[in-house]
Amino acid sequence: MTQTTTTQDTARFTVPSKHPMVTVLGSGDSLLRVIETAFPETDIHVRGNEVTATGTPAEVALVQRLFDEMMLVLRTGQPMTEDAVERTISMLRKADAGEGGGHAAPAEVLTQNILSSRGRTIRPKTLNQKRYVDAIDKHTVVFGIGPAGTGKTYLAMAKAVQALQSKQVNRIILTRPAVEAGERLGYLPGTLYEKIDPYLRPLYDALHDMLDPDSIPRLMAAGTIEVAPLAYMRGRTLNDAFIILDEAQNTSPEQMKMFLTRLGFDSKIVITGDITQVDLPGGTKSGLRQVQEILEGVEDVHFSRLTSTDVVRHKLVGRIVDAYERYDVRTGNGTDGRPAPAHTNGTH
Repeated sequence: MTQTTTTQDTARFTVPSKHPMVTVLGSGDSLLRVIETAFPETDIHVRGNEVTATGTPAEVALVQRLFDEMMLVLRTGQPMTEDAVERTISMLRKADAGEGGGHAAPAEVLTQNILSSRGRTIRPKTLNQKRYVDAIDKHTVVFGIGPAGTGKTYLAMAKAVQALQSKQVNRIILTRPAVEAGERLGYLPGTLYEKIDPYLRPLYDALHDMLDPDSIPRLMAAGTIEVAPLAYMRGRTLNDAFIILDEAQNTSPEQMKMFLTRLGFDSKIVITGDITQVDLPGGTKSGLRQVQEILEGVEDVHFSRLTSTDVVRHKLVGRIVDAYERYDVRTGNGTDGRPAPAHTNGTH
């Protein structure tokens, strides 16, 4: 009987004295536990400010790179969190597997600030989110397509507020199609504005995270920020504006064409949506599904595709998205009862 032995490597690295070990290991060693869970076959020991890792060469090298990335993040003054450690490990593993091509360092992703407001900073948390944010800088029309919780709308709105504050644009226009998810507008109480308001509420909520709430009514009264249903865009040319169309899977092909042709000079458009969550009445084709076939490859139009690995809500949301996708594959249907679209991972 031949006994195979696995080559073991040991790596030692010293945490600079300017970084207290609690910032590296976490309160009550919470960050260390995340690392140990992610590398179950690797023995990780801490003595003073020295960390030792023993295991297979590939895993030990990954642990070494993880601590290097953590040091880079801590050097910026930003704290490491359990979520940030998990995302760093995920990015390093994907880079090793050669997924996605053209990798940015995890520390570069996690320290790219978009907007600081009211004591908190908005930044991408995954490689695909960073690519999405960078695409918004580089292109005039960007589509952010992916499941719930991937930050499509939130990051686009942060870029819009950043553009307004830096005077790249004179106004922000936020719009959604007023399509009911199981409700009918006619049965809701109140005036037309009050009926439409629930559809636009998520956009207001995000604005309140990014701006002083007291300034929002003043900016809206001045027309600097406009939040309106998609129907209100018809017949307009939108110059000098950052325009976001949210929930774009609920546009018809005609509405999508109408919206895209509103683009004026010195403006930028970001269109976000989830093609697995279509609320249109049966038989109506989603404009967001169709536009991918029409505009893919057109110069200055970019499609960023986010996946369940980019979900930044509760961890369970990512698992729920994955479970639905597995169900769609098994049954051959999308969640809207139509044949499931082919899922494209990564960013184009």
